[in-house]
Amino acid sequence: MATDTTAGKRPAKENTRQSTRRAGALRADIPAPIQLRRPGGWQTLLRCLGYLRPYWPYVVGAYLLLLLNNGITMSMPLIIRSIVDKGIGGGQVGTIQWGALTLMCLTLARGICTFFSGRWTEVSSQSVAYDIRNAIHDKLQSLSFSYHDRSETGQLLARAVGDVDRVRFLAGRSILRLMDVTVLTIGVSVSMMTMNLRLALLTLTIVPFLAYGALDFGRRFRPLFRAIRQQMDHLTTRLEQNLRGSRIVTAFAQEAAEVERFDRENAGVFALNMTASRMRSLNLPLLRLIASVGTILVLFYGGRLVIQEQLTLGELVAFTTYVGQLVAPVRRLGWIIAAIAQSIASGERVFEILDAKSEVEDRPGARQLGKIRGQVRFQHISFSYFGRHHVLQDIDFEAQPGQVVALLGATGSGKSSVINLIPRFYDPTEGGIAIDGTDIREVTVNSLREQIGIVLQDTTLFAATIRENIAFGRPEASEEDIVAAAKAASAHEFILQLPQGYDTRVGERGVTLSGGQKQRIAIARALLNDPRILILDDATSSVDTETEALIQDALARLMEGRTSFVIAQRLSTIRQADQVLVLEKGRIVARGLRTAERTAHEELLQTSGLYAEIYHRQLRPQELAQAG
Repeated sequence: MATDTTAGKRPAKENTRQSTRRAGALRADIPAPIQLRRPGGWQTLLRCLGYLRPYWPYVVGAYLLLLLNNGITMSMPLIIRSIVDKGIGGGQVGTIQWGALTLMCLTLARGICTFFSGRWTEVSSQSVAYDIRNAIHDKLQSLSFSYHDRSETGQLLARAVGDVDRVRFLAGRSILRLMDVTVLTIGVSVSMMTMNLRLALLTLTIVPFLAYGALDFGRRFRPLFRAIRQQMDHLTTRLEQNLRGSRIVTAFAQEAAEVERFDRENAGVFALNMTASRMRSLNLPLLRLIASVGTILVLFYGGRLVIQEQLTLGELVAFTTYVGQLVAPVRRLGWIIAAIAQSIASGERVFEILDAKSEVEDRPGARQLGKIRGQVRFQHISFSYFGRHHVLQDIDFEAQPGQVVALLGATGSGKSSVINLIPRFYDPTEGGIAIDGTDIREVTVNSLREQIGIVLQDTTLFAATIRENIAFGRPEASEEDIVAAAKAASAHEFILQLPQGYDTRVGERGVTLSGGQKQRIAIARALLNDPRILILDDATSSVDTETEALIQDALARLMEGRTSFVIAQRLSTIRQADQVLVLEKGRIVARGLRTAERTAHEELLQTSGLYAEIYHRQLRPQELAQAG
């Protein structure tokens, strides 16, 4: 019965979609989904072409073959004139035969030139796409977290794939075709003028009109195409979010709502593409009409010249052929300009990524951070995201080498922001952080992060083997080191129970593993790097009590000699900490220090009402459950 009900509703949904499309297609003034920019097109064009510089032999070869091809093309009407005037008109059969053979050879030569020119153009343009994609990937890897916080994954994917391909087309066939049109137009015009100046000038009167129509089309099409690409960003983002969150969508029975959201974005793309199609449909007949006028002028005036014996029949046929050679490429100019406009719009979007400034960069003269002891000093740190209100205010504390610092507080209190500043995922807006007395902004980011092991709350595993995930930070690690790290994280036993052990592939984001298994692999990955500083963001919050005990014992041994920062959710973590910092609204409102007489936990129970409240509400039930 459920199937019948669903089937009964589908036509209504299809009708809704069709109505949306029809409405979008009929609207001439579709509002752009985003604000359009009009940066300099020439600068973008030249920058795109700059990527061709390493491949200049292919480019030069392609353009030389283009010139040869055009020379062959322009010589063919002259041979046709000879066949008509001397062969047919003069009854010279040999001229006809040799002319036909010559045309066949020239046609073959054109084919060879076209093949190699296209081949070399494709090699250079694909190389440009390869370089730009690598540049985008490298740039995205180097940008700070704040850039990714402001960007949507779907938009970045659309630019790295679709827009780069448009730039490839610009660096390849678009410019080649534009050059083809330019050279052929000049060459044909000169050939026509040498044959009959008056008829040539009359015919060439259509060229400015053709050129204006084509260029005006390109000018109007460029902002529209940018709007299409930006709307495609929204569509790609919506699809990417749906695929990534498919389990949540299904769990909350929101399939219909997500279909409707996707349909709205898809309808926007459809409507904009229909507007672009309408512009093309209006432009093409106009250019054809202008081209037809040129042919009519040649036949009308040229025919009169033939009758008056001021022009031979062969010359008229050659002239008509030249008009076809002239009109066809100029008429294609509209499509070429549109393609170049599309590519420039895509190039602008690509360069927005490549020109993005990272808020966290190595300072000039930054040095390598050598081996450290692990002393960490927060010096009156304040921090805000994107210049908004402060999420951290006057954070000031010091962790001695080998100490365990537990951060405690409600959601939004600033715990994650504190630990995100240590590896310079972000830079503080005020104050500074020093490791062993050295400001972390004075050393290179890579050398800093090599000293830090991190287990984030949102555990990320890659679609690779267990071994590759553990060795992600140290690809050269030996099998013994990988196994040792897995054992230390209490992961070795369950890994051996998997079908292929350490060679078992996990799904995207590790979906084939449980939460506890993913966390233990992430811990092993961090420990394999043998860091001097450990950052554990809720590292043991999703495992059962037995597994937590194993992990806590392993971490207690492995944290020895390492400075460790732990966002604590469990009493066992807090009790072993040398310092406990209680945060509220971005401030440290209480702190406890381990002494020979008492733990930091015991001190805070006596001195902090907020900590006592957290203990009785959250931590005390854990203690009772473990005791029971």
